[in-house]
Amino acid sequence: MEREWVVEESTAVAAGARDVYAAVADLRRMGDWSPEVFAVWVRGRAVAPGTRFVGFNRIGWRVWFTTCQVTAAVPGEAFAFRVSSFGMPVALWGYRFEDVSDDPAAPRTRLTEYWEDLRRDGRGAAFVSVLGKVFTGVPAERRAAVNRAGMRATLDRIRTAVERG
Repeated sequence: MEREWVVEESTAVAAGARDVYAAVADLRRMGDWSPEVFAVWVRGRAVAPGTRFVGFNRIGWRVWFTTCQVTAAVPGEAFAFRVSSFGMPVALWGYRFEDVSDDPAAPRTRLTEYWEDLRRDGRGAAFVSVLGKVFTGVPAERRAAVNRAGMRATLDRIRTAVERG
């Protein structure tokens, strides 16, 4: 099987795109959504391109952290961030928000989460892949499948929380 470098999953949320964006872009809530992230450290409340944060992650007994930087923060449209480990690129994570409602009284948003593996050619790609396996227990070749399952859980948690209000 050929390695997947990009994964994408979507769900429909019965809420407006700006409301869905507000939940996703609240970095401190990432632990509520993601099955891997259990905490985020970020200074301040404002989230904009350039905002840096640290994600604390867990799979089973394995715990690790990553450093991240917001690359896109457009309310109701897009939110994305780059992940690095020891200064080397690991991944790009992002969300797209698309209004799919025909009725303004019943807002509906297609929420898409995507991931791109940045551990390709270049500076330290092999080293970061080995670190990833050591810290997470997931070989680089299986990371896409693990992330796809995590995305489905994440999107379901976001949808459920936003729809409950």
